Amino acid sequence: MNASLTCLAPAKLNLFLHVVGRRADGYHLLQTAFRLLDWGDTLRFRRRDDGDIVRMSVVPGVPPEDDLVVRAARRLQAEAGVSCGVDIWVDKVLPMGGGLGGGSSDAATTLLALNRLWQLDWTRERLQALGLGLGADVPFFVFGRDAFAEGVGEALVPMAVPPAWYVVLAPGVSVPTAEIFSAKELTRSTEIIKMPDFAMHTTRNDLQPVVCDRYPQVALAIDWLSQYASARMTGSGACVFAPMRDEAQARQVVAQCPERWQAWAAKSLGRHPLYDWAG
Repeated sequence: MNASLTCLAPAKLNLFLHVVGRRADGYHLLQTAFRLLDWGDTLRFRRRDDGDIVRMSVVPGVPPEDDLVVRAARRLQAEAGVSCGVDIWVDKVLPMGGGLGGGSSDAATTLLALNRLWQLDWTRERLQALGLGLGADVPFFVFGRDAFAEGVGEALVPMAVPPAWYVVLAPGVSVPTAEIFSAKELTRSTEIIKMPDFAMHTTRNDLQPVVCDRYPQVALAIDWLSQYASARMTGSGACVFAPMRDEAQARQVVAQCPERWQAWAAKSLGRHPLYDWAG
């Protein structure tokens, strides 16, 4: 068994995001369609025998004790009762506060990688349950397939969506998720839909109007990208995306992106690269 692993932590898109209610504990009830992309952060893990969990790379603005990667490793270590530790390197590509699930994806990749590195043989369901305590999007990344999600995002059903290329655009702002979900003007009563009814033209992102009002850069990015295809925000923002006809169009649009923004061409992923690392 290798003592080190190098793994992708893929980005996600919310093809739509409806806020359909609110629980007594304040958590919002959602409906969304999650889609994995073939692009994201890269994490490297090296097994330690002394039980220490050490983040070897600096992540600006995120001290190790607050990093979901470190928290995921410590929680799995404690729950599994293992004596092994790990060194973790994180190569961040996904913008923070971008709605692409970067922190949650890093945490899920950590759980899947350590399940293999520490030879735990935990089931996917068990890893998902542990991941939910770290963040609402973590179970989806452990689930590892495009999914229709309900609840706070943890009730997942596999969803078949044709392969596609996307342009993802970062408008250079970070949007705090908690701020948007706590906004008084946020719609919280969108009608519940059934998965077979899911289609882009009948859906929206309920958070988008709130974000665009508070962060005009996001509205500008949506307007610019809408020249080429139907564009909308992913998650709680700030990144926006649009489906493209093919790779050539995606790369052409990226090349035309104004210098003040970042843009990427990315292809959908059928399954998480570490899908087979959970039982």
